[in-house]
Amino acid sequence: MAEITVVFIAGMSGAGRSAAADVFEDEGWYVADNVPVSLIGKLVELARTGGDQTSRLAMVVRGADEHFGTELAQLRADLESDGASVWQVFLDASDDALVRRFEQVRRRHPLQTDDTLVEAIGREREYLSGVKAQSDLVIDTSSLSVARLREVLANASEDTEHPASLSVSIQSFGFKYGVPIDSDLVTDVRFLPNPYWEPELRALNGTDAPVRDYVLSQEGADEFARLYADIIRLVADGYLREGKRYMSVGIGCTGGKHRSVAMVQELARRLAEGGDDDPTFDVRVMHRDLGRE
Repeated sequence: MAEITVVFIAGMSGAGRSAAADVFEDEGWYVADNVPVSLIGKLVELARTGGDQTSRLAMVVRGADEHFGTELAQLRADLESDGASVWQVFLDASDDALVRRFEQVRRRHPLQTDDTLVEAIGREREYLSGVKAQSDLVIDTSSLSVARLREVLANASEDTEHPASLSVSIQSFGFKYGVPIDSDLVTDVRFLPNPYWEPELRALNGTDAPVRDYVLSQEGADEFARLYADIIRLVADGYLREGKRYMSVGIGCTGGKHRSVAMVQELARRLAEGGDDDPTFDVRVMHRDLGRE
């Protein structure tokens, strides 16, 4: 029986499922959109006879009721018991972002009847809560550009070929712009003095040596970096045991420009050095708010 990899692309309406499907298609995956859950098993059976061309399937799955999560979970279990490698992506966004997108395209939400757009979004979020919880990768597209979404998914699609590895994304952010909803772990480095108040450092950022040295030389910074790197390793080890392939870590400060950036760079360095007893994972760095004013 031919080996086959299946990716479910789920998520909130307006959060970018179609854009995600385009990324997988560009990466050489066979993509199907809006296939009923009851027919996906048959499609996978047909794909097994198609050779290498259909050995990787990405399917946009759309559900509109409270039973969708249970049906999708059962389908995944059935496919995995039949030898398929299954992976699930969930696209999410804040209510404000979703409202703005629907208003821009002047389209009606698929669950909207006589109620408001906000109420329809809330109902869909409730229906999909279980689907989100069981997903391997959750991506918050609220402030994500198409180019950045493409980068995240392209990297993730490569990870599906190496199920024994874990991809760890470490992201700096500014609390003033909101906490990333797709982070598995979130921590706060505002306990460190802010370089913003140093005139010679204000215009620089955490990737610059003077800011990095200032942040990491503060009392508690080195101990925090050492202990938090150990926590990430510990959690990563548990994720691997549970079969998860992606972990997102958010490190926040006030504006996401100085302290969090420097700490993310330091954590990535420590994790990359690792050791023979460390879990097998790839570390990727993202600075969400670095370009903001």
